[in-house]
Amino acid sequence: MKKRIGVTALLVCLVVAAIRVPRVVQYDVMNRSVQKARYCICIDSGHGGNDPGKIGVAGTKEKEVNLAIALKLKKSLEKQNIRVVMTRTDDRNLADANATNEKTSDMKNRVAKMDSEQPDAVISIHQNSYTDSSAKGAQVFYYSESKEGKVLAEILQKSLIEHADPENHRMAKANTSYYILKNTAAPTVIVECGFLSNPEEETLLNTAQYQDKLVDALQKGICEYLEN
Repeated sequence: MKKRIGVTALLVCLVVAAIRVPRVVQYDVMNRSVQKARYCICIDSGHGGNDPGKIGVAGTKEKEVNLAIALKLKKSLEKQNIRVVMTRTDDRNLADANATNEKTSDMKNRVAKMDSEQPDAVISIHQNSYTDSSAKGAQVFYYSESKEGKVLAEILQKSLIEHADPENHRMAKANTSYYILKNTAAPTVIVECGFLSNPEEETLLNTAQYQDKLVDALQKGICEYLEN
């Protein structure tokens, strides 16, 4: 009788252990996955709220395209175990409620957000516009005094051409005046994904297919930069 009780107790213990082990293993796997996020990228979606940014020839608001691409890029980078910080995830700007100069307040708060998590790089998503409607093609800008910014910009420019628009002949361009390029601690670039002043490119920038191409190109470029 005692042997039966002992065997039964042993079986119960084994069953309980068998139930608990997968949970422990699952926790460890999740823990290791979190630890893999060695890198952090800040994605800035330009404009927002009552600041629409550029307006396309067909009425496209830059702020909306910026946010759509930024959110897709966030998901794409997270699949690569990269931690992502967003300056905004909805239709708003970052200005203080009672700011006398809303644009200045917005820019200062963006930079504060960009620096808050000490990211490895900052990617600011924008759309371009020009008086000549034939102008087109994505272009990446970096601060002229930032060597790392230049490296990042050139890698992204190359990737955008290879994976999104092989007919684009633009080159990464140095800039001395853009506020966020000058004032962020991390290597920072502004990615002008295309021209809303170009009817054909405006149409492309509104399609999920082309947005996905841009995101894929940016993700590949960012990963190349981080790995090297």
